[in-house]
Amino acid sequence: MKFVRYADGMSARVGVVDGDLVRVVDGVADLLPLIEAGEGELLAAGRTALRSGTAVPLPDIVALSPIATPPTVRDFYAFEQHVRAGRAWRGLEMDPDWYELPVFYFSNPYAVTGCGPVAMTPGAERFDFELEVAAVVGRGGRDLTAKDAEHAIAGYCVLNDWSGRDVQQREMKLSMGPVKGKDTATSLGPYFVTPDEIADFREGNGYRLEMSCTVNDAPYSRAVWSNIHWSFGEMIAYASRGAEVRPGDVIGSGTCGTGCILELSRTHGSAAYPWLRPGDEVVAAVEGLGELRNTVTEAVPVVPLRARGATGQEGGSRPRFAGEAAR
Repeated sequence: MKFVRYADGMSARVGVVDGDLVRVVDGVADLLPLIEAGEGELLAAGRTALRSGTAVPLPDIVALSPIATPPTVRDFYAFEQHVRAGRAWRGLEMDPDWYELPVFYFSNPYAVTGCGPVAMTPGAERFDFELEVAAVVGRGGRDLTAKDAEHAIAGYCVLNDWSGRDVQQREMKLSMGPVKGKDTATSLGPYFVTPDEIADFREGNGYRLEMSCTVNDAPYSRAVWSNIHWSFGEMIAYASRGAEVRPGDVIGSGTCGTGCILELSRTHGSAAYPWLRPGDEVVAAVEGLGELRNTVTEAVPVVPLRARGATGQEGGSRPRFAGEAAR
């Protein structure tokens, strides 16, 4: 089934996509309780809606994130093409550990959004999208096998991991993971698609489904989900190693090959692929999972941590980029 959560006045509703209509799941405003109730309850609610739910025209809705606030958001690094390109620009070979450890970082559950406006990272001038796929955990556990973890997936969504690259770069030079450069917004949706909907496209460690992204209707990114190195079962199993995963946890694939401006501009030049600006429309799409449509808006002003001239220049110094001499 293909579920969608959308705004209805000041509240939210959940429905099931039925052609050009959405059949409303009565009394449900968030998919998380249905996911927590188990696959049987989720599918039963969907079947009831398809039989007798109120119909709403699909083109009339604006999709929200299927889960308002996921319990956790873990974002992985699973597409080799993207990883290899990034390391090559820094003059590095692939690290053998990447083939042993499907590494991830924790992102911000409070910043998850759906279609609609997305504000730039405060203080960033190099704002970027990241085209990804997300799996949502349906059954929790600890120390799962990859096979068990694969069967624990409740559904899939498109994920766009928005990034303030200049802010991110400054932070990560301090030997910590992505922090404020990444947690302003993460778009998720537009649909929550159960695994049976795409089962016929299974190939390798993913699915034979095209991934793409456009900016102001200009094609930017193109990849195929099945090019992924780590399967979602393996990613979830790694996340559960010595720890707990729970229903509703979001697992991001990481950026696909060509899936961000950082990679494209370094390969083809910044004139061909400029950084995002307010007013740009970004459409991240995965075949079978739908299109996430977002419009970039101005960042909120940076609130200084200290008065200008005090010890530490968090808000006052110009960022330096990789390879640029200090001066």
